Amino acid sequence: MPNNLDPHVLVIFGASGDLAQRKLVPAVFDLFRGGYLPKNFALLGASRTDFTDEAFRDKVVFNNEHFDQKDATDEQVKEFSEMLFYQDLASYDSEKDIKALAARLKKLDKELKVGQNYIFYLSTPPKLYSTIPAALAKAGLNETKEGWARLIVEKPFGYDEESAVKLNRDIQTHFEENSIYRIDHYLGKETVQNLLVTRFANGFFEPLWNRNYVQSVQITASETVGVGSRGGYYDESGAMRDMVQNHLLQVLAHVAMEPPIRADAHSIRNEKLKLFQSLRPITRKDVKNQVIRGQYTAGVTEKGKEIAYRDAPGVPDDSKTETYVGMKFFIDNWRWAGVPFFVRTGKCLPLKLTEVVITFKNPPQAIFSEYDDYAMSCDNQLIIRIQPDEGMALEFGMKVPGEGFRVKNVDMDFFYRDLTKNDVPAAYTRLLLDCMKGEPTLYARGDSVEAAWAFIDPILEAWKNDEVPIYSYPAGSWGPLQADALWIGEGAGWRNPTATLTDKKHYTKQ
Repeated sequence: MPNNLDPHVLVIFGASGDLAQRKLVPAVFDLFRGGYLPKNFALLGASRTDFTDEAFRDKVVFNNEHFDQKDATDEQVKEFSEMLFYQDLASYDSEKDIKALAARLKKLDKELKVGQNYIFYLSTPPKLYSTIPAALAKAGLNETKEGWARLIVEKPFGYDEESAVKLNRDIQTHFEENSIYRIDHYLGKETVQNLLVTRFANGFFEPLWNRNYVQSVQITASETVGVGSRGGYYDESGAMRDMVQNHLLQVLAHVAMEPPIRADAHSIRNEKLKLFQSLRPITRKDVKNQVIRGQYTAGVTEKGKEIAYRDAPGVPDDSKTETYVGMKFFIDNWRWAGVPFFVRTGKCLPLKLTEVVITFKNPPQAIFSEYDDYAMSCDNQLIIRIQPDEGMALEFGMKVPGEGFRVKNVDMDFFYRDLTKNDVPAAYTRLLLDCMKGEPTLYARGDSVEAAWAFIDPILEAWKNDEVPIYSYPAGSWGPLQADALWIGEGAGWRNPTATLTDKKHYTKQ
């Protein structure tokens, strides 16, 4: 399959780690299998593990449980493996090691004619995010005479606003902003991208997508698993930093941003920044009324029995790290003034899913209420399922056959599986391809990251100073009951969905 990608080398720092094996190498293989990689291409793994080229290929391709060759032949897998190389590093910032890396790139450039084009992927602990770009700059790898250099940075991008600002400054010292790609795999999901198409390619949604017709917006991202053996790492993060600050605020931006002038990176990312700047600050004194944090106790999930979070390995007995966040906030702009937005995420919840629910206002008069009290609360909802069972459903009221005007909710639905028989590209596959193209639309921009942290910081400060209690909830439930109080005066409440998009049962009075 012909493509117009520049020849290049993808350098993965931390290539012997979990992310490279689970996501990155399989994603590059999917690009190879689909014919998207340029003819002149190499993947160079770089980490502190002592591997040869052959040992690295064996680990990430032939003996990698996460590597699925799908419909590719053994010969094609072998051909792909020969594009992989490895450079061991005793340290990520020593002059000797970085010079050795530069020499290896020069050698690959001469052999493969990649035109001095390099993508550097930081699949490393966050503490190295400032170190590695500085080391690359010392070796002259942050810019090339004849080609280009791009930097992909994994989340978390900072621990709070102050650290995010510092990290931006550190990296931007050595790489131009348009060469920095802050990756958030949620933005690589087809259904997240489709939020923009749903809104801006359809004339009947845009007139309704505002405070005049929308009663509330809610976003749910739930997981069924606990922290497992990652308790020590998770306890330093928590649900707010792990999910809300990045993934869910990015989804929110797609739901609530203003129409961009054009469908290009600059226009779309400008509107996201404006949206983050329009978030009404939740002051420390308001946190207790607008944000609920919870921590799971022992219970039963779909995976079986689950021990309490504080009993997980690496978690302190007195830990106050949240495994659940439910919050209510507002966007102070012309479109959304007065409309409440609700976000929740948590571990050990009943289902693994992510969805957005737009609830529209009821008609001003319930003229059929004399026949059926249910008609008084027949919510019109647009449900956008991001994962799994990807699709959309529009719920609206219809007359139940028979005498009178009894009303029942029905669904009009669409599923991605009905649109194409082709494989929908995985998030990392799509995002890596975009970086190879030099297309940053689905990557976070530095100023937006800082604005998102500015919104979250007062909440974290209130939690740090014990100004807000942490509530418990049994594993397998939908979180602490206190989160329901966020909806007082704002509508029906959280939508607790079933495994598939349209399985929710609707009830009418008999």
